[in-house]
Amino acid sequence: MKNTYYITTPIYYASGNLHIGHTYTTIISDCLARFKRLQGYDTIFLTGTDEHGLKIQQNAEKASKDPKDYVDEIVDKIKELWDLFNIKYDKFVRTTDPYHIKTVQNIFETLYKNGDIYKGTYEGHYCVPCESFFTESQLENGKCPDCKRDVTLQKEEAYFFKISKYADKLLKYIEDNPHFIQPESRKNEMINNFIKPGLQDLCVSRTSFKWGIPVNFDSDHVIYVWIDALSNYISALGYKNDEENLMESFWPADLHIVGKEIVRFHVIYWPIMLFALNLPLPKQVFGHGWLLIDGNKMSKSQGSVIDPIILSKHFPIDAIRYFLLREVTFGNDGIFNNELFILKTNADLSNLLGNLVSRTISMVEKYFGGVIPSQKEILDVDLNLINNVKNLKNIVTKNMDELKISNALSEIFNVISLSNKYIDETEPWVLGKDESKKDRLGTVLYNLCESIRVVSILLSPFMPDTSLKIKQKLNYKLDNFDSIENFDGTESGVSINKGENLFPRIDVEKKLEELKNS
Repeated sequence: MKNTYYITTPIYYASGNLHIGHTYTTIISDCLARFKRLQGYDTIFLTGTDEHGLKIQQNAEKASKDPKDYVDEIVDKIKELWDLFNIKYDKFVRTTDPYHIKTVQNIFETLYKNGDIYKGTYEGHYCVPCESFFTESQLENGKCPDCKRDVTLQKEEAYFFKISKYADKLLKYIEDNPHFIQPESRKNEMINNFIKPGLQDLCVSRTSFKWGIPVNFDSDHVIYVWIDALSNYISALGYKNDEENLMESFWPADLHIVGKEIVRFHVIYWPIMLFALNLPLPKQVFGHGWLLIDGNKMSKSQGSVIDPIILSKHFPIDAIRYFLLREVTFGNDGIFNNELFILKTNADLSNLLGNLVSRTISMVEKYFGGVIPSQKEILDVDLNLINNVKNLKNIVTKNMDELKISNALSEIFNVISLSNKYIDETEPWVLGKDESKKDRLGTVLYNLCESIRVVSILLSPFMPDTSLKIKQKLNYKLDNFDSIENFDGTESGVSINKGENLFPRIDVEKKLEELKNS
């Protein structure tokens, strides 16, 4: 039986265009899923959309559209964005999908029958854009602490989920499973700021709007966001619905990747719901940081966003993927800045990777008529490169297993730098002037081709388009994970295809001006 791997992003709220911060979350998940597939894991990468709630109902009314028609258009745009960024998800769940609705209704009814849900009355300050209730003490100057907009005081009949009943069990679980919440700072925040001070029962239904999943035994109520949205992780696996049941093979999830602003819901509400359903908890919830502009979180409501669609019109998709995965240490906040992005693209992708591939292929063309030569005698200067390349697979794997994604990329580019240095050390242009050194020149160029092959395979989860282009240039056939250990996967006698440069150098000032006018 194959090893399995199940990774999820949060489902994105279908209320408008996504910014580069949302794209960052999904690219990380795509990268990790691709790496697991490369390793041979039977992998499911789940993403999707959260399509219910008052805000969507109001937006649909303003647009004179049915709510379902309204979200259909938004979902199409989100899927187009993921396709544009080469995000290869296995399942896309929508909270309006019939199978998801069935799961949610069954979960709600199960929790009610078991005594974990009860009817009461809720009164609180409600922020429509954030779909959240706040107490008086949580407000900032009488406004929403998250988006800083006005809130309304609402009182209505509602069902409540007894999360307080499970507080001690949750705390013990977190303490007994130290890797459940990562990074460590998020775990400490959840324990000290939310769990230990005491959990209040959670409002899980609404009567003040109708755009939601109805409670099947009380049609005046629709099921409120968190039971609806969080259940997607198991509805997509066929839990309590008529879809193919993948729970036995893929649950518990290996990794939930979420932004730090919604860690609380994923490590308090969601685990408690699973406790109440007698289901195992996900193995890990990782709350990553934010992408910042001028020191502030990107926020569409506050007008501080970078549009990934506009960015993609100016730069290769893989350059954007590379910057997000390399420059933002996973778990910490990171800064997205157009000038910094262009400089990094020029330095790493043009000067290092692009230059290595271009130089190597040009020399194979010049000295061997575009046919990859064979490897002959190995010298000490070769062994340094060969050993580093042979060790790269294990180093990258260790970093990816530890979710040190930026470090994994850094290690790959260290080998790229080492390969460029190897060219300078071996001076193939000097060897090419002496016919008696033809075998030595062939060994040097073979070593470079094999180094590039290994690098391109390990880059495939991070930069899939670039990896494919390198494969087409070198025309290699062995591209599996097992082929990158022994430094012998490049086939001599194969003709190469020069093609265009991978990453032409960008004129910084000219491109910044173009972006300013976009």
